[in-house]
Amino acid sequence: MNPILRRCGRTLGLFAAMLLSGGMALAQTWPSKPVNLMVPYPAGGPSDAIARIFATPLGQAVGQQVLVENLGGVSGALAAQKVLAAPADGQYVFQGSPNEVILSPLANAAVKLKSEDFRLVHPVADAVMVFVTRKDLGANTVDELVALARKTPERPLSYGSVGIGSLYHLILENVQQLTGIKLQHVPYKGNAPLLQDIAGGQVDFAVLVYSAGMGALAEQGKLKVIGQLGAQRSELLKNLPTVAEGQSLKNFAYKIWTGFLVPKNTPEAIVVRLHEAIGKTLQDPAVRAQLAAQTQLAAPAMSLADAAKFYAAETARYRAIAASISLQPQ
Repeated sequence: MNPILRRCGRTLGLFAAMLLSGGMALAQTWPSKPVNLMVPYPAGGPSDAIARIFATPLGQAVGQQVLVENLGGVSGALAAQKVLAAPADGQYVFQGSPNEVILSPLANAAVKLKSEDFRLVHPVADAVMVFVTRKDLGANTVDELVALARKTPERPLSYGSVGIGSLYHLILENVQQLTGIKLQHVPYKGNAPLLQDIAGGQVDFAVLVYSAGMGALAEQGKLKVIGQLGAQRSELLKNLPTVAEGQSLKNFAYKIWTGFLVPKNTPEAIVVRLHEAIGKTLQDPAVRAQLAAQTQLAAPAMSLADAAKFYAAETARYRAIAASISLQPQ
């Protein structure tokens, strides 16, 4: 072999060995202090509940305390931007969903981040989304809801969402595209006032995350839950048909996931260690039971490569819908 090539080969081999040993050392020393789990909403809500379920067992898995930090504002993007502004050393982990990391930049001009700024380490929970209507709406299935909307195009049915550009808004815009019906969008500032107005009859229906509170209102006859949006029936709502089981929206399925993300340039060794810890925590029966009590399902196991594919596919899907409805940042 050419002496120069031989020397280059030895140098490259030494460099690769140094990188490997450096990465292993980094993984062994991380975390050197408590890890902050950033929740993009105030304490007391569904996102906060998920974080607090994970904090203690995840801390045990990584060998350091995990501290839940709450920071609401700008559709959840304020917290995301704080994580991106911090050093990419694994000490800040963002708990996010499509609403904050994919959709908020598409709808809010004040949001300067993009989904590619983050790396999804692992989804942690899946919520069940449902169609919920006022109690006296003349529709008991999603097919009947679509048929009712077709009957009165001059008086469109009203649907609420938690804001322009939110996932729930995009889902119902997609419904209109697929079925040809026309609906009237009524934006709200949050789930609670929207659910209250559905129960009060001020708005016809909505797509929302199923909650114990919603279930209680349905049992009291104050509203109706008429279909779920998952590809299969959720373990938590086995008696409620999926939208895709009907005729109007075949193959129509959405889920809202929550995941743990880090800035994209976080060292690989730290990402691998965090991924392993999250996977271990997701197998904890106590974690799974507590998530179910919050009407959330523990996310299935996913490799880092699969997590990257999933995140890219979700980003592409929602961007395509946003483009199709000409959604502009406001």
